[in-house]
Amino acid sequence: MSSGTSPLDLTEDHGGGFDPLSASVAAPVVKARGYWELIWIRFRRDRVAVASVVFIVFLLLAAFIGAPIAAHFLGHGPDEIFANGVNQATLIPVGPWTHINTAPYPGASGHFTNTLLILGSDGTLGRDLFLRLLYGAQASLEVAGFATAGSVALGVLMGLLAGYFRGWVDTVVSRLIEVVMVFPALLFIIAVRVVAGPQLNSITFGFLAHGVFTLALILSVVGWFYPARIIRGVVLSLREKEFVEAARMTGASDFRIMCSHLLPHLVAPIIVYSTLIVASNIIVEAGLSFLGLGIEAPTATWGTLLAAAPQFYLTQPWLMVWPGLAILLTTLAFNLLGDGLRDAFDPRARV
Repeated sequence: MSSGTSPLDLTEDHGGGFDPLSASVAAPVVKARGYWELIWIRFRRDRVAVASVVFIVFLLLAAFIGAPIAAHFLGHGPDEIFANGVNQATLIPVGPWTHINTAPYPGASGHFTNTLLILGSDGTLGRDLFLRLLYGAQASLEVAGFATAGSVALGVLMGLLAGYFRGWVDTVVSRLIEVVMVFPALLFIIAVRVVAGPQLNSITFGFLAHGVFTLALILSVVGWFYPARIIRGVVLSLREKEFVEAARMTGASDFRIMCSHLLPHLVAPIIVYSTLIVASNIIVEAGLSFLGLGIEAPTATWGTLLAAAPQFYLTQPWLMVWPGLAILLTTLAFNLLGDGLRDAFDPRARV
């Protein structure tokens, strides 16, 4: 094209005529995007969901990386008892940002260093509330995470079998779901703790807190029915689709159809409902530990911190504020993340 040639000159034919169709503005090129790229574009537009992810990542870093670092710099652990962490005259825990002496008892002879209780002490034992809050996040998140993984895995398996095979398999799974739904979970938890509690609590796999495995196992057994019902309904609709019929016509086995053709379509509901189940398990763990049926002392969890707080609700109300606020913000973040993921996985949403 010469420097003096305009774009309209290119629309003229060899006979000198003008082609109005060629002169029309060209349609914009639409960039092809993948499935996960579309999900990411929709998700990042939800600022609340993105903020929830940031908070959850911050919580994980603070619990599993920040807690050991804080214990190292403070010079004591979350279970260390300080006699001076309690006012000996009133037996009330000391308040936030208090420097105390590490003497084993008031008036002890010898030289003892001072230490800082950032949020004060947790109760009559004078332990560091700040460290117990961080280490309690570890235990609470471990219970919620492993219980969610166990219940979702079992629920997906049962729902996939029931929805795909239907018939007597669906009948058996549906009756099991109904039994688990009406089963008194609290009595089951008490029975397990009485019969096999000490043996199960000692299973830590080298990295779990004492009692985490027991509670995660119980919550997995009593909580799988919720994802099973969701997956069963989705599979019942998917098994009649054309791609499943085409797979059958090519001679694919039932196992291959379920794993290679149906399971990829279940990723979206699995991810969305997993985030919601995590929030529910955090509340359940806190409630059970508050009642003395969850993780036992001296292991710190948000529920055990709340259990020691009511006796000081008039004199030191912050003992309830910090663990209660941690539970509130964490469950809210997971629920908002679930809502954001649900909208992001919706193909009807505009990009």
